[in-house]
Amino acid sequence: MTSGAVGGDGADGLATAAVVLRLLAERGETLAVAESLTGGLVAADITSVPGASRVFRGSVTSYATELKRDVLGVDGTLLAERGAVDPEVALQMATGVRRVLGADWGIATTGVAGPDEQDGQPVGTVFLAVAGPGNPLAFEAGSGGADAGAGTAVERSGARAGSFARSRKVAALRLNGGRSEIRMESVRSVLELLLEQVLSERAENERAQDTEQNGGF
Repeated sequence: MTSGAVGGDGADGLATAAVVLRLLAERGETLAVAESLTGGLVAADITSVPGASRVFRGSVTSYATELKRDVLGVDGTLLAERGAVDPEVALQMATGVRRVLGADWGIATTGVAGPDEQDGQPVGTVFLAVAGPGNPLAFEAGSGGADAGAGTAVERSGARAGSFARSRKVAALRLNGGRSEIRMESVRSVLELLLEQVLSERAENERAQDTEQNGGF
């Protein structure tokens, strides 16, 4: 889990959002957001960028735990056993909003902004997730460990499993600062995580094309 002081400002998030939206627009891909502790701030940054409507499908602010289950499809047993502040919950939120809103990419935030702890997690604990293009996931209720990448998420087919695994990621943060600072840093960090994954997938696609053009060598 990454820890540290909160840094940067709202301008950082807006700049990152602008870059991500440009890259996704070039690829003809779309984005959806599921938010908990950030309460709509991620969507606000995205829609502050001119032309965001070319890419941005919409957002779900699932502040209440039951909305994560009922709207986004997060596993109810997982929520009951681990609470809403959990890496696998973040991943299921990202996957769920991608499905519900019909987007190519889904991102999610869940965590504890304060002033009190939640589900046994201290203030400043944040989990962010990205789910990108690829095969949908099946979730096995009540199984899996703390590692969000190797627990309840199971690919349905192997054709694009490698590509899909590369386009989904969970980040764990332990942030210092006040409630507002934690929320703003979460916004900045999830947009940076998305940018990282979009660039990673683009590089992988370019390598695959080069390999194909060179006869597989």
